[in-house]
Amino acid sequence: MSLRIATAGESHGPALAAILTGLPAGLELDRDAIDGDLKRRQQGYGRSPRQQIEQDRVEVLSGLRHGHTLGTPLTLVVRNNDHKNWLWGMNPWPPEGEPTGKGTKAVTLPRPGHADLPGVLKYNHDDVRNSLERASARHTAVQVAAGGVAKALLATLGIEVRGLTVDEEGLHARIDEARKERDTVGGRIEVRVTGVMPGLGTYAAKEDRLDARLAAAVMGIQAVKGVEIGDGFALADKLGSAAHDEIRTDRHRDTNHAGGIEGGISNGEEIVIRAAMKPIPTLMKPLRSVDLATGEEAVALVERSDVAAVEALSVVAEAAVAWELAVLALDKFGGDFIGDTVAAAAAYRQRINWGS
Repeated sequence: MSLRIATAGESHGPALAAILTGLPAGLELDRDAIDGDLKRRQQGYGRSPRQQIEQDRVEVLSGLRHGHTLGTPLTLVVRNNDHKNWLWGMNPWPPEGEPTGKGTKAVTLPRPGHADLPGVLKYNHDDVRNSLERASARHTAVQVAAGGVAKALLATLGIEVRGLTVDEEGLHARIDEARKERDTVGGRIEVRVTGVMPGLGTYAAKEDRLDARLAAAVMGIQAVKGVEIGDGFALADKLGSAAHDEIRTDRHRDTNHAGGIEGGISNGEEIVIRAAMKPIPTLMKPLRSVDLATGEEAVALVERSDVAAVEALSVVAEAAVAWELAVLALDKFGGDFIGDTVAAAAAYRQRINWGS
């Protein structure tokens, strides 16, 4: 069975959930490590007060006993603590009594740059909240929890995934300036993966190429507008003799312009993927929009917002990359028990005479 994930939940609903299937039995999970990733996602320069409201923690409803996976579906839950203020507004059933709390009025002012207007038009909603709740980046919390599981699996194979921001000092300066102007900023992040052996991915089908899988996983994160592997766009300006990584007799390279992937397959070098994040579209100085109820010109919805979430993106992208690599690793090495997966990977390394 291939490793798969299904997620559910709304930004202000009771909780976010993920069901992971295809995990081998016997994989040890560290709750503190997963909670640590959730905390990292909430931190970072320029975040909003909501990050102090939630205090995310992972819960497990199935598939784990005494810290080890059972080989059955693993259900992860991250509660939305703020839901207590949205009991009427986010009630799954027609609410009774007088409207109370938050979310009691229909949202009719779509924000430029968000999924608000396209979502309303696509699904024929009469309230923008029906779109924005699922489109919200709050949903990435449970994806980070799933990424923690993927990182635990990869660690058994000697693979480590790390996300970081690019030019952190410059980013902080831009955030300070934007905060003064009641504006928002974007930025760039990078994910680096060490320990990947050659052979993950394939050139046999374009949708299964490793670079295609990783690019799609990162591009699918809210607010990401650009992705590159290795030197990416800079390679377009180089000569071929300078763009490609020469191979030593030990089959390693002195350079890594390709970012660890050639022909859709990992080549054994460090995998490097970068992403560009646009500024957050919820603005304290809202842009022009239209009131969907009246058809008149208006300004967009204003809700609590971060000035920036670039450092959070590095954590979410780390989780997304880890998940895709875990899927491909299990596709290649299989195993109903994690010991079988590790043994198969070791046998493969021995066959290609790659590392220890």
